[in-house]
Amino acid sequence: MSDLVIPASLLPADGRFGCGPAKVRPAQVEALAASRLLGTSHRQAPVRGLVGSVRSRLADLFSAPDGYEVILGNGGSTTFWDAAAFGLVERRAHHLAFGEFGAKFSKATGAPWLEAPSVASAPAGSRPVLEPVDGVDVVAYPHNETSTGVMHPVVRAEHGLTVVDATSAAGGIDFDASAADVYYFAPQKNLGSDGGLWFALVSPAAIERIEAIAASDRYIPESLSLKQALDNSRLQQTLNTPAIATLVLLDEQLGWMLEQGGLPAMAARTRTSSDTLYAWAEARTDAQPFVADAEHRSQVVVTIDFDDAVDATAITKALRANGIVDTEPYRKLGRNQIRVATFAGIEPSDVEALAASLDYVLERL
Repeated sequence: MSDLVIPASLLPADGRFGCGPAKVRPAQVEALAASRLLGTSHRQAPVRGLVGSVRSRLADLFSAPDGYEVILGNGGSTTFWDAAAFGLVERRAHHLAFGEFGAKFSKATGAPWLEAPSVASAPAGSRPVLEPVDGVDVVAYPHNETSTGVMHPVVRAEHGLTVVDATSAAGGIDFDASAADVYYFAPQKNLGSDGGLWFALVSPAAIERIEAIAASDRYIPESLSLKQALDNSRLQQTLNTPAIATLVLLDEQLGWMLEQGGLPAMAARTRTSSDTLYAWAEARTDAQPFVADAEHRSQVVVTIDFDDAVDATAITKALRANGIVDTEPYRKLGRNQIRVATFAGIEPSDVEALAASLDYVLERL
């Protein structure tokens, strides 16, 4: 199948559909080339001004309520999990685990200085119910589970701080920021940036918690201190040298998003793109959306199962040979499926072209 040539008239203009590091728009690369900030001090005005712009634009994109702040730190989302175990959870956390990333966060809050976390799990392709749990001071769940393509609404938990993993949702799914105390993410998905930094929109209650734990006798490494991240963010910097390229790419993407109409406009784009693929799968006899409940289906990560008679690996190899890349399923899920990002930076017209290319390949299997 790798020698199959898809007609150029069917191909997307841009074939990047990956759910890991995602499509970066050409305008972002141009902004990076023109920035003249690489190799300059992150303690000086030009880079600090860039950090300030990113923080301000993120607050605008999310319609941050009064008192909420955008903070950032070195590392990615997995680093934030460890930082949260040190500086956000007082005694015990409750997690919703319905995929790889929600489950990993629950392991981080199993640290020896905390009580064992409570975990509500659901099989891949579904999600558990958010129910009240006594004796917890943090309730954590993903806004979007990247590994499975399941989406969870941002709703406030009855007990504790509500902490939402938004890595694959931020910038692509609309939400009410007042329903979360911590909305954290790395910017490689809808925000079209690179790695090396985490960001979080934090409420006054979360700030109070961060400061209280930092003032206690708990040992917290400087590199994992949320208080350090908070204090440095207010100075428009990070504890250690930030990934400046990540900041430049992110700042340009945020400017584009706001010019296009902000988060509602981005959510409309991702919904259009994901609806295209779900409708395509439902119209075929050999494919179906992996997530059975339509209310649970992600609008930014689409997972589609194929019947046993269809070899999804052959499909993804044929697509890759024709410049349509990173449609493989999540490596640990082990299903006969494809996984397609419909992030904000991906053109809905390219998703339509992907569907046409899939038809072409499947007709020739």
